[in-house]
Amino acid sequence: MDRHGEIHEQRDLKGRAEAETRAVPGHPALTRILRQHIEDEQLQPGDLLFQGESGGILAGSVIHRAWRSARKAVLPPHVFESPTGRRVYDIRHTRLTKWLNDGIPPAQVAEWAGNSVAVLLATYARCVDGQLRT
Repeated sequence: MDRHGEIHEQRDLKGRAEAETRAVPGHPALTRILRQHIEDEQLQPGDLLFQGESGGILAGSVIHRAWRSARKAVLPPHVFESPTGRRVYDIRHTRLTKWLNDGIPPAQVAEWAGNSVAVLLATYARCVDGQLRT
């Protein structure tokens, strides 16, 4: 719970001006699916992309169960049982590490992640593989 007794904190993006947004890269196929969902549901800016039963934010337990089911459906058992992607947020870490390891400039990765380069490298520098010659 936040300091006001609410389960979900209502705030703008960290380190951003009020109501500022950021572009986040996405796979074209997923982007098409999401855009179709937005059109079908006639969503407006500020509407929730996926809503709970009463129209509010989805419960964490619902997200956790859906994520677990999706992982189980597509991952081999040994990967499903591993920590890989156990939490939805783990995918963010995996993606940022992959971009850095693919040689995408840290400034670009930081922008996509909504972090400063300093925060990005403080968190992910030890995850970058093969960029130093030995």
